[in-house]
Amino acid sequence: MTRRKKTEVCPAGMLTVGGKWKFWILYSVLGGTRRFGELQRLIPQASRQMLTLQLRELEQMGILHREVYAQVPPKVEYSLTPKGWSLEPMLRQSYAWGKWYCAQFGIEHDWPVLEDGVERIQLHSPANVL
Repeated sequence: MTRRKKTEVCPAGMLTVGGKWKFWILYSVLGGTRRFGELQRLIPQASRQMLTLQLRELEQMGILHREVYAQVPPKVEYSLTPKGWSLEPMLRQSYAWGKWYCAQFGIEHDWPVLEDGVERIQLHSPANVL
């Protein structure tokens, strides 16, 4: 069986981004530059290894910029590139649709609202569909 690429271009010309936590990573970075530890606190369900892997993939795609500071302890910050900022309307619309969807089906959620400064991403749904 051939292993599928995590990032592919569909026939309609749209880029599909695989990875369960990439949406939440990108949505979290919309609020500004984030350090690795902040992202871990914002997305507690993602393991450290998975978060690292998906951050690297987003960096390789040119969507995230990784800034490493030469200090002890090491400091690494992530921010959106211009290509990443081009995703902002889609990220905000997807977030709004997800909240609407949950409201329609009575799925509880506690999602971050960047403007309100909520600092956690915690999904509560029967099948963890989102």
